Amino acid sequence: MVKEMARRFSAKGFTLIELLIVLAVIALMLTLALPEYLHSVEASKDKILAENLLVTRDAIDKFYGDAGRYPESLQELVDKHYLRSLPVDPVTDSTATWHIVPPEEQFPGNVYDIKSGAQGANRDGKPYEDM
Repeated sequence: MVKEMARRFSAKGFTLIELLIVLAVIALMLTLALPEYLHSVEASKDKILAENLLVTRDAIDKFYGDAGRYPESLQELVDKHYLRSLPVDPVTDSTATWHIVPPEEQFPGNVYDIKSGAQGANRDGKPYEDM
């Protein structure tokens, strides 16, 4: 009877070799999947940046069409409900790193366009500040 119980207890668990094999397979799968995951994160940041720029530039144009002048700041677009909130630059993860492009002198206001304040370039090699 003691031998039967010992056999039952030893048959329930995994051996050290089995656990090491499973861990090695998991590690191999991670080394294959992780670079693709990181690539997709960078690609999504590029797409979000492009979309945030498009929406904000559209709001600036609508503001100009309604008010006859450009906004004094991005916050004015939020205050007048042209945007729900300040756009986030996904590359810098901040709302304060935008480069504000002023209009030509004959146009009133301070915000003609915005550009990303992030350093470097996107996946296509285009600098973030040129997007």
